[in-house]
Amino acid sequence: MPKSNQPLPAASAAERAGDAVIATLHQAGHAAFRVGGCVRDRLLGRPVQDVDVATAATPEAVQALFPRTYAVGAAFGVVVVHAAEGVDIEVATFREDAEYHDGRRPTAVRFATPEVDARRRDFTINALFYDPATETILDPAHGLDDLARGVLRAIGEPAARFQEDSLRLLRAARFAAELGFALEPATAAALTAEAPGLARVSPERVYAELTRMLTGRDPARAFTLLAEHRLLDHWLPELVAMQGMPQPPEFHPEGDVWEHTLALLRLLRTPNTALAWAALLHDVGKPPTHEWRKGRDAFPNHARTGAELAADILRRFHAPGAVIDAASAMVASHMTFRDVRDMRAATLRRFLGGPVFADELELHRLDCQASHGDCANYVFLLDTLARYAAVPLLPPPLLQGRDLIAAGITPGPRFRPLLDEARELQLNGELTDRDHALRWLAEHLG
Repeated sequence: MPKSNQPLPAASAAERAGDAVIATLHQAGHAAFRVGGCVRDRLLGRPVQDVDVATAATPEAVQALFPRTYAVGAAFGVVVVHAAEGVDIEVATFREDAEYHDGRRPTAVRFATPEVDARRRDFTINALFYDPATETILDPAHGLDDLARGVLRAIGEPAARFQEDSLRLLRAARFAAELGFALEPATAAALTAEAPGLARVSPERVYAELTRMLTGRDPARAFTLLAEHRLLDHWLPELVAMQGMPQPPEFHPEGDVWEHTLALLRLLRTPNTALAWAALLHDVGKPPTHEWRKGRDAFPNHARTGAELAADILRRFHAPGAVIDAASAMVASHMTFRDVRDMRAATLRRFLGGPVFADELELHRLDCQASHGDCANYVFLLDTLARYAAVPLLPPPLLQGRDLIAAGITPGPRFRPLLDEARELQLNGELTDRDHALRWLAEHLG
């Protein structure tokens, strides 16, 4: 096996905890290594957040060596060790997998050697084993060569690897985008051929993988690969419908709805989950609302339709309710920005004070920069926010129901219109304090 002649960079907290686990296994006479993505990322100079350990020790031996463990997949040889510095380390016994029948898990496993264990993994660059005691890298799948060349290659027969666990189809797109690697030709061909297998994957697993792409280094390339290899067809046909959907060139010189969406994704920088999904889906309502109107392509009420579709899509993936609500709200409001300079003060303040306005504003900026480039409304809103910096955008109401009762009004249908009118005047700056509001009420009832 090849050895690395270059020392690895200083270890992270996760790596130190993993190495402590490895040292304990070594002392008990068991071979043990860091394995997979933690080795790959360290060699690429990327930060390492999680460490997996592969060992010759059986799950029972691992649990006997460490006081705080739990078995997450004892039948597959996997035990989690609560290690030093509050870090959990997943420890897996070298194994060989039997047949896969559900597109996710093998029907049985047999404990094996590192060389055999490597053959069950997904990509060559994820089948590297590093022994921190000897600084030795085991490379049974020749992942070091692919790492040096920037190539993502499935281990063995690509179609077989993707049939074993169809989520690997999405992982291929994510790794290629995140690392900036090229897909090896046979691996790329198998992505397209095996794309229908994604129908077998649970919505939660698909959602987690897509979210990692959207919040990762290069979501535009990830989704370009998904589209090229027909990996959107089953779970996101609404995105497929965007491809080739024309837009008025005076507003969208970048191209069709899909090209615009990719242009926006290229501008994303470490978004939260809701903003990332809103960026992907903000124009999902355009294909179903498309009309040819007055000599050009039009999409009446596409923001409202898009918000409904975005919520449906995220529910399809069993996304958290908070993400569904926030993302669909951003999609619903993204066309409201064109009217902000014509809004009354009260309407504008309510808009600015919305629960996800900061993300809505960022989506608006990205939307403009990915199309016509006119950010005048964005600048106007920044200036407006600066003017309100010293006062609350949505201060407590100057009048409440008890004030109306004190004025002799019996609770009933008149309450809400009066309170709403008072609130509107307050936010417009026409009622400036409580005394002013009470005088207005007295005059209004005169």
